[in-house]
Amino acid sequence: MNGLLTRLSDRLSRRRRLTDTLLAALVPVAVSSLALAGLTTWVGTGNAGSPPRMSVTEGRVYLPAAGSDETAAFFRITNEGGSADRLVGITSPDAPGGVVLARHHMRGGATAYRAPIESIEIRAGESIAMSPYGVDLTVVVPVGELRAGDLVSFTLTFSRSGRVKLPAVVVRPGTVVF
Repeated sequence: MNGLLTRLSDRLSRRRRLTDTLLAALVPVAVSSLALAGLTTWVGTGNAGSPPRMSVTEGRVYLPAAGSDETAAFFRITNEGGSADRLVGITSPDAPGGVVLARHHMRGGATAYRAPIESIEIRAGESIAMSPYGVDLTVVVPVGELRAGDLVSFTLTFSRSGRVKLPAVVVRPGTVVF
């Protein structure tokens, strides 16, 4: 009887080791299969590794206040691609004083200030609408050169997508809703 119990105990011990070994192997296989299914779905949707596709629209330049050589410009930038991109530069032949990417910050009370920023990221599938309350372009133009309805040429440079050239129309402040 003692020998029978020993054999049964050995069989159970071997079965337990076999079960533990199979479970130890099954967990990484299940996790790998789940990861592969997720990657397959991502590739199937067409977003895996697709480059950014930048669309820049709704270009507006505020008519400068009388006697001022500084104004602001705004665009809507949409990334229709599958990876992020970054706006890294802006130029305009119509703004000999230069163009600076800036972000508005509120101080206590009703005052605000503009701080230059180096760049802005536009994630895949997202849009950035520049406005007087967030990110915009500070544009320096000769006093009295711009009139409502004029077109100002801009070149926006993205780190991955390259350059996008487009005009922005000069509008009176308060005539555009952001």
